[in-house]
Amino acid sequence: MRLLPGWLLGALCLASAPVAAAPQDDFDRCLATLQPQALKQGISAAGFTRFTAGLTPDLSVLPLLDAQPEFTTPLWDYLAALVDSQRVDDGRARLVEHRDLLNRVSAQYGVDPATIVAVWGVESDYGRVFGKRPLLQSLATLSCNGRRQPFFRGELLALLKLLDAGDLQADGLTGSWAGAFGHTQFMPSTYARIAVDGDGDGRRDLVASIPDALASTANYLAKAGWRTGQPWGIEVTLPAGFNPALAGRTQRKPLASWRALGIVPVGGGALAPLGLPDDSNAALLLPTGAKGPAWLVFRNYDAIYAYNAAESYALAIATLADRLRGGSGTVVAWPTDDPGIGRRERRELQTLLLARGHDIGVADGMVGTATRRAIQVEQQRLGWPTTDGRAGQRILTALRSAPPIPTPSIPSTAMPASTEFTLPPNHARLMQSPAGPSAALPRVEGLSLGQVQGFPAWKVETPFATAAIAVFGGQLLSYIPKGGQDVLWLSPSAQALPTPIRGGSPVCWPFFGRQGQGNDVPSHGFVRTLPWTLKDARREADGTLVLTLAPPTLDTLALRLHMELRIGRTLEQRLVTENASAQTVSFTQALHNYFKVGDATRVDVQGLDGLTYLDKFENYATPRVQQGDWNLRDARDPGRSDRIYTHAGGRYVLKDPTLKRRIEISTQGSRSLVAWNPGEAGAAKMADVGTGWRNYVCLEAANAGPDVVTLAPGGRHVLQQTFSVAPL
Repeated sequence: MRLLPGWLLGALCLASAPVAAAPQDDFDRCLATLQPQALKQGISAAGFTRFTAGLTPDLSVLPLLDAQPEFTTPLWDYLAALVDSQRVDDGRARLVEHRDLLNRVSAQYGVDPATIVAVWGVESDYGRVFGKRPLLQSLATLSCNGRRQPFFRGELLALLKLLDAGDLQADGLTGSWAGAFGHTQFMPSTYARIAVDGDGDGRRDLVASIPDALASTANYLAKAGWRTGQPWGIEVTLPAGFNPALAGRTQRKPLASWRALGIVPVGGGALAPLGLPDDSNAALLLPTGAKGPAWLVFRNYDAIYAYNAAESYALAIATLADRLRGGSGTVVAWPTDDPGIGRRERRELQTLLLARGHDIGVADGMVGTATRRAIQVEQQRLGWPTTDGRAGQRILTALRSAPPIPTPSIPSTAMPASTEFTLPPNHARLMQSPAGPSAALPRVEGLSLGQVQGFPAWKVETPFATAAIAVFGGQLLSYIPKGGQDVLWLSPSAQALPTPIRGGSPVCWPFFGRQGQGNDVPSHGFVRTLPWTLKDARREADGTLVLTLAPPTLDTLALRLHMELRIGRTLEQRLVTENASAQTVSFTQALHNYFKVGDATRVDVQGLDGLTYLDKFENYATPRVQQGDWNLRDARDPGRSDRIYTHAGGRYVLKDPTLKRRIEISTQGSRSLVAWNPGEAGAAKMADVGTGWRNYVCLEAANAGPDVVTLAPGGRHVLQQTFSVAPL
């Protein structure tokens, strides 16, 4: 019926590597070939055009075809995450909350309430996780790319038919990467066949109506062959010397035959499950081999399996339903010395990692790349032979008893001075080094050397955009989407080197401004006035270029830095900081983006409403709260801005009515946003700005102010930003 439980979407998105976008023309041609089929299925020509207009491919869904956790995750980890104490407690609460509804649905379709609620819990965590991918975009992409195009074309057409008929609204319709959506994650074709009106309002709405979703789930199981009053299965014990080759979901025998082979319930007694006649067929499951738990499963297990054809998925539903009925869970231990952990234990593990100086974000129970890398560092510190980054019981137990790592004390002020660095001895010499490239240019199509306003630069040309990166400071100077204007502003009166270049996207590292520093070091860090080296360059299949650059190594500095740029339909930039020392190190940083605008006084920036900020014009003394969108028309201090927004959300939209475009900025590993424009009076004192202040707005992806990054020895932090441009 579907391909992936919604709870894992975020984790898989974090784990998936970026994928190059397909050429838009090829995608459009593919969609055009589907229109005749759509018309034959009764979809109107106007509807097809309306719902497919403006779609762009999202090829990040393709790796997920081969990364489904049902088939790639150890079963003890999979079930620990899905059948954890939090999901059990929440499910029992839902049984009470919706008792009348569930009793009515159960009486109508013959499926017990615990099983219905278990499906709900596994599929969307009881309505908390529907999936964030636009359904039309995902299904259209999979219809034109990948190894299962015929299947996904059928689902896309089914979705278009539902939209065209008015069963669903296209606006805001999201779901899993594979197109499943709603409380119990129906695929569109299943929705068309199976969905029912559970609340009597004349519509089938599995997104907004819990009664519709639960009744439709029960209807699905009933049509899949659910037998009222019968169990799904029973955990059993095998006799010594049992032949495991007899196991398998399709190898069925009557109960009497299994009894004759010496199989008994795990708690002892006779093999006579309540509600089953003696001649009922059963299959033996040994999902982790003869040394792990074993189950005899019956017809109702097959009905659950039909919902999503994976043994691990069906066992998650079945065992969660047992827990919701009051059962204690699987009895026999898994054949591993490192059992899986649930979300409460994962949050505890993340809290321990945060306490040890790892910058992994919030302790949310979702194990992503940052958490896995932090675990690897701790595994290395513990001297383990395998450092796989796995979040299991063993690392949790080890960190519970591990001595704490001393961390620098942070003064209780709004701006902690916890990032003090001394000037590296070789900094002055490096700053006087030639500003030209020190290494031969890789032979990569679309990559060349040139100059931008007299600054030596690497120039990039792709089918989607051009860009330029200064050798001096490794500074992104320009990013121009095809057919558009430059996203970045570069001062026409920028000063001669080694004065820092005004404009583009300067790299401020390992400190922002002078936070925590004395006057013997340059403002905004060490690397923006040094010549960088191009370490690697490669061209992806669609013409997107990926560059890796690094500043020179600085004597006595414990941190190491490199930068990755991906230039294509969007601009992706990553600052990667690693702690090469044996001591914990704190630092601040920023990508000091100068966004080109038509008139700074008319620009609005969304994504900051309600955030706390510290104002440099008040010496960062008083925390304030942003009211509405950011702009230079703020009545509190109109015409200028120099603010650090703390605990920022990571997605911002700059709306420019003069240039008639919107720039979307998304960040990861950035807990601050700096919004800066000096205004007319301030700019008049700056030789390389002057009247140019109206033509830019700085929105800087940062970790600054109170949002200091602290890295344990061997730790790694990634600050990433992505720009995309669209018409306003």
